[in-house]
Amino acid sequence: MFFAIFFVTTRILQLLILIPTVGMLAWFVDNFTKANALTPASILVLFIVSTLALAWALFTVFSYHRSSSNGRFIALIDLAFVGAFIAGVYYLRGIASEDCTTVSVGRGNDWTANLGDIQVSGPGASISWRTEKRCAMLKASFAFGIIAAIQFFCTAIAAFFHGDDHVEYARRDRHHSSRHSHRRSHSGSRHSHHSHRRVYV
Repeated sequence: MFFAIFFVTTRILQLLILIPTVGMLAWFVDNFTKANALTPASILVLFIVSTLALAWALFTVFSYHRSSSNGRFIALIDLAFVGAFIAGVYYLRGIASEDCTTVSVGRGNDWTANLGDIQVSGPGASISWRTEKRCAMLKASFAFGIIAAIQFFCTAIAAFFHGDDHVEYARRDRHHSSRHSHRRSHSGSRHSHHSHRRVYV
């Protein structure tokens, strides 16, 4: 029961991570397509992996009552996604060292803070804060890819052990029902034997 609850909870967290990742990477793919240019492999690999993982996570959540008996198969697919996310993050590793935010502080008659399109002023200093949107989106996708790899590893372990529990429970249930039916058939044979003896006495 614990592994089942853990599996479903982690799957929902995966959806919360994968939906924005697919959305951000789809924005890049769309821009490259509109510019009639090839999408770089560093973006395309993680986009394809995230899209497939999102579809798989949705399928296993909504059909959990059927997929719970296939725990080992689900664990195998989840482990494959772990490897795929590691590959996608590896391709996008260059963004990890980039600084997407520029902050400059100066002294002057007025205090000014530039937060994107928002500007705040006051006496004594000036502060400028700029974040490059494309860089920040790629860096967020890179971080989400790492989180997704960890989450899929966790669901693979949970699905494997939950599958074992399910198989063990089914085996016990079959054993119990076979013993019960054997007891009833044995009782029936004794009853017929006694009635047979009663006829001939």
